[in-house]
Amino acid sequence: ERAAMEGSDLDHQIERLRRGEIITELEVESLCSKAREILMQESNVQPVDSPVTVCGDIHGQFYDLKELFKVGGDCPSTNYLFLGDFVDRGFYSVETFLLLLALKVRYADRITLIRGNHESRQITQVYGFYDECMRKYGSAYVWQLCTDVFDYLTLSAMIDNEVFCVHGGLSPSITTLDQIRTINRKMEVPHDGPMCDLLWSDPEDTEGWVVSPRGAGYIFGADAANKFLDLNKTRLVCRAHQLVMEGYKWHFGEAVLTVWSAPNYCYRCGNVAAIFEYHGGMDAPGKFKIFSEAQQELRSTAGRVVPEYFL
Repeated sequence: ERAAMEGSDLDHQIERLRRGEIITELEVESLCSKAREILMQESNVQPVDSPVTVCGDIHGQFYDLKELFKVGGDCPSTNYLFLGDFVDRGFYSVETFLLLLALKVRYADRITLIRGNHESRQITQVYGFYDECMRKYGSAYVWQLCTDVFDYLTLSAMIDNEVFCVHGGLSPSITTLDQIRTINRKMEVPHDGPMCDLLWSDPEDTEGWVVSPRGAGYIFGADAANKFLDLNKTRLVCRAHQLVMEGYKWHFGEAVLTVWSAPNYCYRCGNVAAIFEYHGGMDAPGKFKIFSEAQQELRSTAGRVVPEYFL
């Protein structure tokens, strides 16, 4: 009976969050505690079954997340995998993260959330999420609750044992998936090392491993990517982390795929967004759906002061 009551409470919160309303501090507290219990059980390489729709960075663009669900179908009827960077830069990090978290708690086996480099205490204090929590709740408590949940988010996922999904990319200190499984992830994102690399690295036409100009992680070339795929008997690496104007981009033939799901990023980049519907099978393993920013967004941010970190 208590479970049924909690379920209906949660449904009620999801309805409010879908309308773009925020839930109370007490509701956030209870949601985060349930989320930690669920996320704690997940492996650092969380297994996911196809069919699944893979989504890249969202960055607090709540109305565009609603657009994504219009294009891809609602959770739980569609099985979703989000590759991190739910917060920062957009105006609605609170609504975005809390909606995704509420869906995770309600439909744990139909939505997988991976940690991005922005799911960190340090980064969110610079790029907007902290300020937004202060503005919307009048204290840092909700930010604290959410950033505690960040520490529990998984580092990667594996679809059907053939598609390795991660926010950023590969690491020179990781050759096998088992090495990822042994990382103790329940901490703030470190400045270097394997956990940092998974969240920060990028593919580029280079040989081997080059220190990243981002100041964390590495740039890795086709040789490193193919070696990782061969060794782990994996079909491709699917990641986000980098803005691509067309919403998705293949690297090194079809070894690495970037998926980007924040249209007109920062409300000024003019890019489209994509989601990747992966259904497995031998031939074309999936298809892309492309979408543009929500029209509602244009009305709701009109006359809004643009914070410094956009400029």
